Amino acid sequence: MNVKSLGYRTDLIFHAFDGEIIDRGDYLVVRSPANPTFYWGNFLLFSQPPQEGDFREWRDLFALEIGAPPQTEHQVFGWDSPEGKDGVIQPFLQAGFRLIRDVVMTSSDPRRPARPSDLVSIRALKTESDWGQALDNQVVCREPEFEEGEYREFRKKQMDRYRKMVASGLGDWYGAFVDQHLVADLGLFHDGGVGRFQSVETHPDFRRRGIAGTLIYAAGRHAKAEYDLHTLVIVAEQASSPARLYESLGFEPREKQVGLEWWPQMDSHTTD
Repeated sequence: MNVKSLGYRTDLIFHAFDGEIIDRGDYLVVRSPANPTFYWGNFLLFSQPPQEGDFREWRDLFALEIGAPPQTEHQVFGWDSPEGKDGVIQPFLQAGFRLIRDVVMTSSDPRRPARPSDLVSIRALKTESDWGQALDNQVVCREPEFEEGEYREFRKKQMDRYRKMVASGLGDWYGAFVDQHLVADLGLFHDGGVGRFQSVETHPDFRRRGIAGTLIYAAGRHAKAEYDLHTLVIVAEQASSPARLYESLGFEPREKQVGLEWWPQMDSHTTD
C-alpha cells in the first residue's frame, strides 16, 4: 500500500522505528508491541474511507490483526485520504466512535513569532533531569479524560521511544526553560529531508506568553540546519487554537487527516 497522505506517512516514521508495519495490500497493520495501550500506535490504516458494510468488516479485521477484549480494549482506524473524505462513518459514530479531523500543515522556513518570549531559553534535552521534567510536563498537559497514573505509564514508554530515536540521530526533543525549569517541550524527528513535530505542550501556568511559538520557531530552525531538512510538518485539530498558532508561524494547510477512535473510558459524546 502506497500511502499518499503526508500526515500518515510521517506518522509511520515513529512506528517504523520500534514497531511493526505490515502491508496487507488495501490496508496497513500498525503495531507497537512495547506500548500496547498506545491507541494510535496500534491501529489499521486503510487505503480508502469506510464504505457500506465496512463497520463490521473493519472491526473484525481489527480483532484479528491487533486484538480484542480483554487484552485489547480500543479500536482505531485511519484512512489515506489527503482530501479528508469521511466515507460512511455513521455506523461508527452510532457505536460511540469519535471522528478525528486534523489539518496537516507544512513550512519550509518557520516565521519568527510576532511576539517572541524573552522569558525562556530553548535547547535540546540532554540530562536525566531534562527528560524527567519533559515527562512530567507531558503528563500535566494530558487531556482530562485520561487518569494520571495510567497516562504516566503510557507516556513514559513514549518518551523512552523518543529518547532512543534521539540517540539514533533521528531528531531531538526540545525544551523551553525558565532558569533550569522546563515549562514547555516538543519533539522534532525526520526522515528523507522531512521533519515531523510531536507533542507540543506548554505547562498550564505558562500559557499565553508566546512560549509555544518561540519554541516551535527555535526548534524548527535548529532542526533544518542540523539535519538539512527541506520540509517541516505539524498536525493539529482543524480550526483549533494550535492550528491558528502554527499558521501564524508560517505553516500552511496542505492536507486533511481523518480517523476514528474508540476506547471504553472515552467520553460518551462523539463529534461529527
